[in-house]
Amino acid sequence: MKAGKTTRTGGMADGMAGGMAGGDAQQADAAPAVKPKADPRESSLFVGSTEKTFQILHAFDGPHRQMPLSEIAKAAGLDRSAAQRLVYTLETLGYLRRVHGTRNYALSPKLLQFSYNYLRANELIEKASPYLLEISRSVGETANLQELDGHEIVFVARFPGRHLVNIDIMVGSRLPAYFTASGTAILSRLSEEEREEILARTDLRPLTPFTVNDPGRLRARVQEAAEKGYAVVTNETVMGDISVAAAITDEHGHAVAGLNISVPTTRWTPESAEQELARHVQVAATSISVNKFAGYPR
Repeated sequence: MKAGKTTRTGGMADGMAGGMAGGDAQQADAAPAVKPKADPRESSLFVGSTEKTFQILHAFDGPHRQMPLSEIAKAAGLDRSAAQRLVYTLETLGYLRRVHGTRNYALSPKLLQFSYNYLRANELIEKASPYLLEISRSVGETANLQELDGHEIVFVARFPGRHLVNIDIMVGSRLPAYFTASGTAILSRLSEEEREEILARTDLRPLTPFTVNDPGRLRARVQEAAEKGYAVVTNETVMGDISVAAAITDEHGHAVAGLNISVPTTRWTPESAEQELARHVQVAATSISVNKFAGYPR
């Protein structure tokens, strides 16, 4: 009798435990999704007028080098009255200038002070420049240093070789990271979560007829770069360009920049570029990476 009672009690306990476990599982399944992060713009600390000021400056990101007030307002997404006040302020401070003989405005050289201050204070550029210069002189081709900014890479140093492919690319130029060799190399040293976030933000419209914009193929290319230690991209951002790149990493193995050599398709094939140049970018990137960027912002 006692044994039977014990059995019944155990069965009831098991059933209760199972029911509780099932209830916990249902509660877990029914748990609300993690709330998205609050928009920083909704903070009382956010200054909307400052944002509008930068909207005016970013109006010149497009193809127009100079514009009248009406076009600036349209490009900035502001009404004419607000645009007029901000343009007047920026002109008074010297960051915009009136184009002589017209009603157009253009950016002024004073804006370059910010670029100069950034480049002068960037420890990574200081460490990488001797290696870029050596590549440019010994290989005779253009060497570049790029940093990741959001879903794009930004050229922060450029040492032209004897056979410059594209004169429109200069310090400050931006390209989608997933479409470039340097970007692919950088992405190969990031976490999968970081890669996916960047891919989700990337405009996948092709830049040339040869741009790879299929997400599956882009992921595969990043994985291949992770295995090889370098990336090769041909004709995908600029026609006639082959780029071979490797990632520069910090002491934790996390990518902080990319280094690439750019060569023309008239003198190189993707195969010859990979065979000859991969070792140059890998050696340079590794040599720069061993330096500890104590003051480098992460």
